[in-house]
Amino acid sequence: MTDRTPLRYALLGLGSLAYTCLMFVWFSVAAFLTEIVAALSLSPTQAGLLTGAVPLTYVPVALFAGYLTDRIGPYRAIGGGMLLFGGAQVGRAGATGFPAMLALTVVVGLGATTITFGLPKLVSELFPTDEAGLPSSIYVLGSFAGIAAAFSIGKGVLGPLLGGWRPVFSLSGLVVLGYAVLWLVVVRLVPLDALRVADAEAAAAAADGGGEAGAATVTGLASLRRNLGFVFGSRGMRLLVVVGVVYLLVVHGLQNWLATVLEARGTGATLAATVTTGFVAAEAVGTLAVPPLSDRLGDRGGVVAACGGVCALGMTALAVPGVPFAGAVLGALVVGVGVGGLSPLVRLIPAELEDVGPARTGTAVGLVFAVGELGGFLGPFLIGSLFGLSGSYAPGLAVLAVGCLAAVVAGWRLPV
Repeated sequence: MTDRTPLRYALLGLGSLAYTCLMFVWFSVAAFLTEIVAALSLSPTQAGLLTGAVPLTYVPVALFAGYLTDRIGPYRAIGGGMLLFGGAQVGRAGATGFPAMLALTVVVGLGATTITFGLPKLVSELFPTDEAGLPSSIYVLGSFAGIAAAFSIGKGVLGPLLGGWRPVFSLSGLVVLGYAVLWLVVVRLVPLDALRVADAEAAAAAADGGGEAGAATVTGLASLRRNLGFVFGSRGMRLLVVVGVVYLLVVHGLQNWLATVLEARGTGATLAATVTTGFVAAEAVGTLAVPPLSDRLGDRGGVVAACGGVCALGMTALAVPGVPFAGAVLGALVVGVGVGGLSPLVRLIPAELEDVGPARTGTAVGLVFAVGELGGFLGPFLIGSLFGLSGSYAPGLAVLAVGCLAAVVAGWRLPV
């Protein structure tokens, strides 16, 4: 039998680049936030809404998007999503006011859901569940590359070279649209059915109506309701949702505001962007190191709790006034390692829960992000709005630090 592992990893690599594209588009607003605020005359609250708009979009649509990904498959979902957020990025380049910028950012969020749920589904189809740790880390690394590129290349290189944020938005949107077409062509040429692993084949058979599990996946709204019943009924999933809320609260809060927070402390824009890139690099370290560690320990819940504790310590160093610059940077890096470890875990744990499994991975991850992205919205919104009320970023950062403790408690109780 032909070893198709290299082809599986090649597809995973292409999917990871889709995540890179998404995160560059997503965080291009954060990278150019100071310039966008000035160009569109945004208030601090409007800036907080704009940076939190993509996470907020997940709340009403994530469950349906996860279910749709289960139904149409990850390949079409990923391609369609890139067409959506690539087109919206081109449109944002021409936005002249807050309403248009916000509406197009919501469209970016709609496209983003297909990547968030499509890649875990892709991994569940290409790799057995007991080998999913490394593939999950790989595509999450793709997301970190996009965030880092938004600050280091988008803001640091392309912005000065092209003359500002609008040309960067336009060019990056066109690149994403081109890559979407390439992806759709490639997945039509690759023998996808031959790459599907036994776990995914069993899940597909269940989805087609085989056995008791198949009864849970009849077509239409009844299927969605039945799958949600299984997922909501899982104690492990309810605990994982809490972890998801904390993860997204912290990661979106810091990724969107860290550079601005540092600039407010007197740090130069270039150095602030460099530290933000370092935060993303620390996330990558956590993503690479933590899942294999949880594999060796055989205790994903304990590792989740440890990551939550690490995040709480790092956020405290950022939030306390008077901490030296070096201490604040160290705190940001520590938080990066913690949330970097949580990122692949919240995506791969659903497939390992006995009452969820690969067949309902899309729906389960959709649940995590449908509820969790309330935290993803509140993170950047609270930092911005509390700054508007108090004139300091410390209150918002303190809220995030306290929130991390919930992940500690939920992690210890996870049954994995």
